[in-house]
Amino acid sequence: MSNNLSNLPKGFKGLTHDFSSDQVTFKGVKWGKAMMWIFLLSDTFIFSCFLISYMSARSSTPIPWPNASEVFALEVFGVHVPLLLIAIMTFVLITSSGTMALAVKFGYEKKRKLCALFIFLTAIGGLTFVGMQAFEWSKLIFEEGIRPWSNPMGANQFGAIFFMVTGFHGTHVTIGVIFLFIFARKTWRGDFESGKRGFFTSMKSDYVAIEILGLYWHFVDLVWVFIFAFFYLW
Repeated sequence: MSNNLSNLPKGFKGLTHDFSSDQVTFKGVKWGKAMMWIFLLSDTFIFSCFLISYMSARSSTPIPWPNASEVFALEVFGVHVPLLLIAIMTFVLITSSGTMALAVKFGYEKKRKLCALFIFLTAIGGLTFVGMQAFEWSKLIFEEGIRPWSNPMGANQFGAIFFMVTGFHGTHVTIGVIFLFIFARKTWRGDFESGKRGFFTSMKSDYVAIEILGLYWHFVDLVWVFIFAFFYLW
């Protein structure tokens, strides 16, 4: 036995050998959950490339980058309040992560109506975020005159990168909101307890599907934290 163990590769090679030689690592993991993790990993690479491109563009331009405190300020009773809208958006999205976690908890406890309620509240939070992002975009485009190809407040690259990254993230949130409303209806109706088949698959669904949706939603919230730090605080 000791001789067999001594023949195993050491270090990083040993790690890859363990992953490739048996099925212990992913044994028992639901197919849908494994696929979601793979999807989130690929999405992490995409968002990472976007943020690296943003840092590269900002560092290389000789034209001053727009001041976030001025670009994203709101006027409240005649007073400019920097980042007010962004702070509310961030609070709403982070709060929706908490309601999603509670939905998963109540799902595994088989408290169907509470689970559906918190999924619905999460969807409302996401919808509110998308609505505020649409307001932010309209303000930048129609009031500040910022376009993907031009920017009267500084470097021209700002508009292109900002709309691309926040638009890509907003698309993720929108897709998540659609599925949250669908899942809230399915949960309230008791589809996961009766084992009713899903919309896009012939497989029977259960409460694990809510956890998978929760993984997606937490990822979207986590990405927003990075976008918030890079675009609004830097």
